[in-house]
Amino acid sequence: MAGLWLYFSCFEEAHRLIDDPKTSDGEFWHAILHRQEPDAGNAAYWFRRVGRHPVFPALAAAAKEILKSFPNAEFGTGRWDPFAFVNFCERARQQPGSTQEKAAMEIQRAEWQLLFDHSARPQ
Repeated sequence: MAGLWLYFSCFEEAHRLIDDPKTSDGEFWHAILHRQEPDAGNAAYWFRRVGRHPVFPALAAAAKEILKSFPNAEFGTGRWDPFAFVNFCERARQQPGSTQEKAAMEIQRAEWQLLFDHSARPQ
């Protein structure tokens, strides 16, 4: 449910639902919330708690594909690094309308979809 609130930029509602996450998925949603807030330090804290998440390999592949449309975006892919992505989003935020910002937004959309699909599956 928190993912849906985040999708519609309802940060307060999302934060109430994931303020004390009990799962890696909840910590991932919490990290995304703080990255979008923006609070890079807090996002990094939550990504440290996430550790290696099952979505990361698919996210790395999606980011690599997205970046083909943004050859000037300065973000490397390989193994997914959520901390490097937090930094990329911070740099992109400082350049409204730039290739960086557009690439960051597209990758974040893919990240949301992958995590939402993963979270919605029966565990």
